[in-house]
Parts: sequence; structure tokens; C-alpha cells
Amino acid sequence: MPLFAVICTDKPDHLQTRLDNRPDHVAYLKDTGAVMAGPFLNGDDTMYGSLVVIEADDMAGAEAWATNDPYAKAGLFSDVRIEKWNKVIG
Repeated sequence: MPLFAVICTDKPDHLQTRLDNRPDHVAYLKDTGAVMAGPFLNGDDTMYGSLVVIEADDMAGAEAWATNDPYAKAGLFSDVRIEKWNKVIG
């Protein structure tokens, strides 16, 4: 099954939104079988975005996954980019 990288940037000053929705987001990652995931960190180690690698049949499936992420539903992201990704190492 193809892999997709879901690359998200948080809206400014939305750290509390991230923290409030983190348990639901992590459960969603586990329930949907995300391949790997983690937050981007700024200079003081504050979370400000996400990288999630998922399996999906096609781009439409990856977009549906991203739309249903609890973070997205909470309005956390200013930008979401989805790229088909080819794992070479790891």
C-alpha cells in the first residue's frame, strides 16, 4: 500500500489547542495504524506542527485521513501538505 507524508503547521498561538486534543489525536494515530508520527519542535522544544506517515490507497484516502484527524477537526493547522512518499531506509 502506498505511503503518504502528512505535513502540518500549527496556527500561531494554538499550543493549547494542540495540548487539549493530543489524547484524541494519539488515539487516532494508533487506531488508524499510522506508520510513524511526531511533532515538529521549535528552538525551545515547543510543538508547532506534525509529521505523520500513513498508508492509504491513494491521495483521496490520505486526504480523508487528514481531514478526520482530531487536530484538524479542532482547527489546529494553518497548513496541511500531503505528499506521496517512498520509504528507502529504515
